Amino acid sequence: MSEQDVHECNCDDCLPGADSAIVRHHYRVNLLVSRLDEQQRRWLVATESMRLGHGGDRFMAKVTGMNVETIARGRKEVSSDLENRPVGRVRLPGGGRPRAKKKTKD
Repeated sequence: MSEQDVHECNCDDCLPGADSAIVRHHYRVNLLVSRLDEQQRRWLVATESMRLGHGGDRFMAKVTGMNVETIARGRKEVSSDLENRPVGRVRLPGGGRPRAKKKTKD
């Protein structure tokens, strides 16, 4: 997501004519999510999902547009107090694209 990309909530609470406080809250959550890196997004949305309880993952998926499995992964990471998650980097060591091999003349 880019800075300007703020997901528009698709939940039933944000239909036209809905309570403006709820709409404002969902907009602010999506605004914050748009400015975070991938793991921070996962953890923030997972924390909100845990606060909501049963059905929280599906509801937050509607609010943020994130995948339910991604939210569940974030919930597991937060529940384990971010154990095994690196500090100061987004991906685990060895993650990401493999290094390009140098071309050599034979």
